[in-house]
Amino acid sequence: MIKPIALLSTLTLALSASYPALALPLDKIQLPAGFTIDVYAEHINNARQMALGDNGTVFVGSRKAGNVYALIDSNNDFKADKKIIIATDLFMPSGLAYHNGSLYVAEVDKIWRYPDIEKSLPAIPKPELVYDKLANKAHHGWKFISFGPDGKLYIPVGAPCNVCKSELPFASILKLDLETKQTMIVAKGVRNSVGFDFHPQTGELWFTDNGRDMMGDDLPDDELNRVSQIGQHFGFPYIHNTNIADPDFTDSKIAKLNTPPVLTLGAHVAALGMEFYQGSQFPAAYNHSILIAQHGSWNRTNKVGYRIMQVALEGNKMIDYKPFATGWLEGETSWGRPVDVMTLTDGSILVSDDFANAIYRVSYTK
Repeated sequence: MIKPIALLSTLTLALSASYPALALPLDKIQLPAGFTIDVYAEHINNARQMALGDNGTVFVGSRKAGNVYALIDSNNDFKADKKIIIATDLFMPSGLAYHNGSLYVAEVDKIWRYPDIEKSLPAIPKPELVYDKLANKAHHGWKFISFGPDGKLYIPVGAPCNVCKSELPFASILKLDLETKQTMIVAKGVRNSVGFDFHPQTGELWFTDNGRDMMGDDLPDDELNRVSQIGQHFGFPYIHNTNIADPDFTDSKIAKLNTPPVLTLGAHVAALGMEFYQGSQFPAAYNHSILIAQHGSWNRTNKVGYRIMQVALEGNKMIDYKPFATGWLEGETSWGRPVDVMTLTDGSILVSDDFANAIYRVSYTK
């Protein structure tokens, strides 16, 4: 339940906050030559998906904190100097999107809209309930949402388990028509997608998917997938990756429908937010390549992930897969966990970190 009265007192305290780089060891982050990483904002509790407003406001969701934030860089120095807490006590509001002047916030079971939000800030507009028919299962229930080129809101519904048979819309990605409130299943057999984007040339949906646990350290891989037709099946829970049969669940008919991934990303790396880079600041080699935030493993003997990876494409084929930003993991100790990637209007990118409670800015200087 949204609590607007409580929010007003929180807002007053937050407006004067600023975010100096205190103890975050950014000197440990390794980037390609010419790139620099700085702190954009700190003390953003459990920062998850980000969305960019028309006037430059950076909106941030959270999962464990239950908060939604607005970050404002009022003097254009690429450091947020104002933080507004838009909502508290929500049900894992990890995912959000900005569209036609409004902010959309996804709880596990609901979608809210804050109309014309940048026009009213620091006052917070009354939220409107857009949709309340999503499943209320917390297991893989947090969302990553985005508007597609067709104007529909794309919403993943994760499997309510590590691995199991489940009825639709579980283990799928659907799209919601905001006018009719009708939904359509876009992709099936998707265990837990917490990141996707639309190809800048074809408009096709590409998404990351987290592989199941408890099959060992090295199986199965997380995936990068492409939806080439509505309703495609991506194998879960029967087939993982291209042809790895699940040891617990079998269905030969559905297994034959499995769409192989464009790229396997590594087992347990926890691939989350991804974005086709379309900015003008980075070198030309980055144009239309994919940047993927890997949150990092939790149940592997030796930790993996905790980094940003770059996928270079030629058409729909992967031609290179390599680290872009590393250093959040040192041996078996991690001090940060990247979640999402978002491009600013100047072509630099922001990276959210729900462990260090921070937002970083990565820029390129020729």
